[in-house]
Amino acid sequence: MRGLVFHGVGQPLQLETLDDPTPSAGEVVIKVGRCGICGTDLHRTEDNIWTARPPVVLGHEFAGEIVAVGKDVTGLQAGMRVTALPYIGCGKCRACLAGSPHHCPSNLNAGTEALNGGFAEYVKVGAGSCVPLPAALSIADGALVEPLAVGLHGVKRGKVQPGDRVLVIGAGPIGLAAAYWARLAGASHVAVSAPSNRRQAIAEGMGATSFIVAQDDATLAHAAAEALGGAPDVVLECVGLPGMIQRSLACVKTGGRVVVLGVCIHQDHFHPLTGLAREADIHFSVVYDVAEFQTCVDALDAGHISPRSMITDSVGLLEAPAAFEALRQRTHQCKVMIDPWADNGQSLQG
Repeated sequence: MRGLVFHGVGQPLQLETLDDPTPSAGEVVIKVGRCGICGTDLHRTEDNIWTARPPVVLGHEFAGEIVAVGKDVTGLQAGMRVTALPYIGCGKCRACLAGSPHHCPSNLNAGTEALNGGFAEYVKVGAGSCVPLPAALSIADGALVEPLAVGLHGVKRGKVQPGDRVLVIGAGPIGLAAAYWARLAGASHVAVSAPSNRRQAIAEGMGATSFIVAQDDATLAHAAAEALGGAPDVVLECVGLPGMIQRSLACVKTGGRVVVLGVCIHQDHFHPLTGLAREADIHFSVVYDVAEFQTCVDALDAGHISPRSMITDSVGLLEAPAAFEALRQRTHQCKVMIDPWADNGQSLQG
């Protein structure tokens, strides 16, 4: 198969010919129809504490068609269109049986050193990680499920209730997904903040009732309270830069909840007194489970399709290295997807 390989910091992804994956017991191989480029992929190709150990095929936001099924797999067969959590668990431990293969002590994570990811023509995943796609959904919809599930998990961690006032800090795909789920959870007002209004239209289309351009804590706290009709009950931090936890605490109401979804790869600090004075709860949120993937699929299938507006481009494997590098700078793009088959005319539908 063809795949994009990371060989080191400062080097563009290289298109290479790799061995096709073969499913073992409890595994399936997916022909990748779309794979989204995530900020995590960019972080892992930069010089930091989380740099991937090359060679690595990245990509964990994928969907496609099952082409091979391993031993002891039931309920799945070749030809089925699926999205999948990018994990292979043992299938037998408490975490796997609960639909959380990322907590499995022996899990393999696609898109890391452990397992080739979705920036390739094929990817291998655990059968228990697969969620079939209804006929009404496209392959591109399926590749949106992973970032949507990250947002859903954060909203659940924040216990967003009907009538809550919610502030989302960050208008990237995770922040937009968080706004989408906050509104579906019944939040009365959802404000999204960002350094510019480039994604205001997408945010409003996905459920934001207001959009705030703010550069500092005090300005944001004031603007959020004004836009929401009071300090936010829940703040969802979706930026992942130093200072964002402190900014969240400066904004949240007394007795409110802060959920950290942003992946910060640098050391950070905040003033405990700020949180202490407000008796604020801080929660950290990472990834999702199978049930949350299913919830995302069901929402899209029910007609809540506004997340499609996040997809701003789709590129083939030949174009992907340049598109990947371009995302390191501020850009008009939101979610760029890779279609591994676009260059040879074998694209899967949507």
